[in-house]
Amino acid sequence: MPWLIWAVPLAVLLALAAVVAVRTWRFRPPAEEAVSPAEIPYDAQKAIDDLQRMVRCATISRYDPAHEDDTAFARFRALLPELFPRVHQSLSFEQVGRRGLLYRWRGRSQDRPVVLMAHYDVVPVEESHWTQPPFAGVIADGCLWGRGALDTKPTVNGILQAAETLLGRGFVPQQDIYLAFGGNEEIMGQDAPDMIAWFSARNIRPALVVDEGGAVVEHVFPGVRQPCAVIGTGEKGVMQLTMTAKTNGGHASAPPRVSSIGRLSRACLRVETHPLKRRLTAPVAGLFDTLGRHSSSLYRVIFANLWLFAGLLDLICKQKGGELNALMRTTVAWTQASGSSQTNVMPALAKMGANLRLVPGDSCADVLARLEKIVRDPQLQLEASGCQEPSPLSVTGNHDGWLKVRQAVRAIWPEALVSPYLMIACSDSRHYSRICDQVYRFSAMALTDELRKTIHGNDERIPLDAIGKAVAFYLELMLRC
Repeated sequence: MPWLIWAVPLAVLLALAAVVAVRTWRFRPPAEEAVSPAEIPYDAQKAIDDLQRMVRCATISRYDPAHEDDTAFARFRALLPELFPRVHQSLSFEQVGRRGLLYRWRGRSQDRPVVLMAHYDVVPVEESHWTQPPFAGVIADGCLWGRGALDTKPTVNGILQAAETLLGRGFVPQQDIYLAFGGNEEIMGQDAPDMIAWFSARNIRPALVVDEGGAVVEHVFPGVRQPCAVIGTGEKGVMQLTMTAKTNGGHASAPPRVSSIGRLSRACLRVETHPLKRRLTAPVAGLFDTLGRHSSSLYRVIFANLWLFAGLLDLICKQKGGELNALMRTTVAWTQASGSSQTNVMPALAKMGANLRLVPGDSCADVLARLEKIVRDPQLQLEASGCQEPSPLSVTGNHDGWLKVRQAVRAIWPEALVSPYLMIACSDSRHYSRICDQVYRFSAMALTDELRKTIHGNDERIPLDAIGKAVAFYLELMLRC
């Protein structure tokens, strides 16, 4: 009968709609108990003053050691005993590697030690582009200005202020706490690997590692209005790609049909218009599940039914680009191009360079092979360098380390939604995944989009109240260790 032709598809659609509706209705935030902060008093003004002095040390790390100012690093290291006398009287200290600073705070037990990390080196600056001098430690407009004011001297300061405060109260942690500060993180230096070797040689396997990474942010997740405290449970990998075109060169008055620059440009466009395939990793699935439950109606439908709408979400990500897209796939950012030194000379050698960030599940070798298929030009040579594979992913759920970090966050930022997150940048903490399965990345600050853009950029600065919040977070975390 003719009506059956329409009845069957209609029944399927109605059943599908019912499934979507029920899953969306069930996709609600779980009930959570409030976490009461310990509210340990600390000296907020000292925290500001000490960070100001740290920022005034121009600890710029560079890939060429000959261009580094060793005196600035030495000045920073000499400053710490002056600012934190209890830490240096009570904790054992060892310099590991070239600039690594490692403190051991003995606890009641040593079987499940904790490592709290940060780095005190910073990236170079273009001083002429700054509103305030980058190493003067100026306080203006309610902020402390300077390179390193966010990345990551406030973390160094927060950890040491918290330890200094608790030592003054006679606190002894349940477990050993190691304070590990690197001096060459910004150039992917050896301090962190040297510290891993130090731990491994002594058969020390941390139960928890906390480093920089996520933060308390707003307006970053579709349809969510509340602040979100995102904690990195893994990192993307990184790879540098060079694409080269070689020709005989020649005079620009008689160019070939397709120039080397044109050939490179075509390949670049093909890569940009054919994004690498999506991968829904555990941290991103956790992010969607946690924050999606607090999203607006339309987005709740999508995130509650990714089995059906993953393709739609992927299309939105590819069209918009940006951070959400970067969470979903390996990204290729073309950042460099070179050719002839003169406009009237055809280059014999032309190059384009890209920075790739690899999503967990992809490898450097596989990504390079896929790009060669996308480019489809035998006259172009693709070469990968500086490859670091994606980090292993840390556990969440009811695991002890995750719960400690999560509770400390909720104690300081009770209004924030706490979620796992995939860190799209790189940090020293990736090395610790070799000896610990609970490595979490959280910069203990609430940061606006404007402030986040100043990290590695111009006018880096931190609100004064955020300096104290970092101290309060580490007090809460240490009390749980």
